[in-house]
Amino acid sequence: MRKQKGRKTGLFVLLCIIVFAVSFGAANLFHVAYVSHKTAKFTTKWDDSVGKVYTDVSYGEKEANKFDLYVPADSSKKNYGLIVYLHAGGFTTGDKADDQKVLEYYCSKGYVTAGINYTLRTDDHPEANVYTQSMEIKEAMPHVVEKAKELGYNINEMTISGGSAGGCLALLYGYRDAKEAPVPVKMVFEAVGPSSFYPEDWKSYGADKNPETAANLFGVMRGETVDPSLFGTEKYDELMKPISALLWVDKNTVPTVMAYGAYDKVQPFDASKRLDEALTKNGVDHAYFVCEHSGHGLQNDTDTSIEYNETVEQYLAKYMLVE
Repeated sequence: MRKQKGRKTGLFVLLCIIVFAVSFGAANLFHVAYVSHKTAKFTTKWDDSVGKVYTDVSYGEKEANKFDLYVPADSSKKNYGLIVYLHAGGFTTGDKADDQKVLEYYCSKGYVTAGINYTLRTDDHPEANVYTQSMEIKEAMPHVVEKAKELGYNINEMTISGGSAGGCLALLYGYRDAKEAPVPVKMVFEAVGPSSFYPEDWKSYGADKNPETAANLFGVMRGETVDPSLFGTEKYDELMKPISALLWVDKNTVPTVMAYGAYDKVQPFDASKRLDEALTKNGVDHAYFVCEHSGHGLQNDTDTSIEYNETVEQYLAKYMLVE
């Protein structure tokens, strides 16, 4: 009987992990594909008069270690700001090409932009996890800056962004790794990226009711064994800190613009409230947008999405102005 119960528990945990990955990917496929007439102003008609893209530039030895670099047609400026956008996909799917429109748009505003691929957790790469992916992103940054310089675009500052899984990785780089960045990180903007991993927040996966489920789910993300008895302790925070942006927030955290869906069952909305509270407590300049009628795709709150994008541009003008 015990063996049977153990098998059932293991299958249940596996199912939670699969649902997590698939939900992230499916929600963002819709989010990427959908552009309303109201949000069309945040796109551009791309041609040689706007800029040029260099695809699949290598930054490491792994197969996925490649980035796309978009450079403005005007190469006459002394310095350029860099915007990196990290793709969505639940850490298991997705590609830098998914964000082509976003990268083209910000490049049309005079920024050098980059989309970075990282090793996804798949059957071929079961060792991949949020931490290893974040370290690949960290490894990529000097190569992105160096490639831009090679092409005649000197990067003197940067912003990092992303959606969903990419939002998680963007927050980690902006909060955890900013001090080691090749150029100063001026701000972060992201949508629906998970920033913390507390069982009581992840109700839609049953993590609040089943410590073993929570431990296995978060263990997969962390790439380490999580002992359920650690929940609620400082040791748990220490274990999860490498992938939890929330735990890096302090008074020196970079300005942040973020958006979350009140009905999000993929990245739990309650976790985003923790991040907002931490940024507020530490006096960090930030804007927190809640899409009151949306889930993970943020598709039911067009006006809020527009306000989010407009605020991103306001923050860019304030912290990384094109001159």
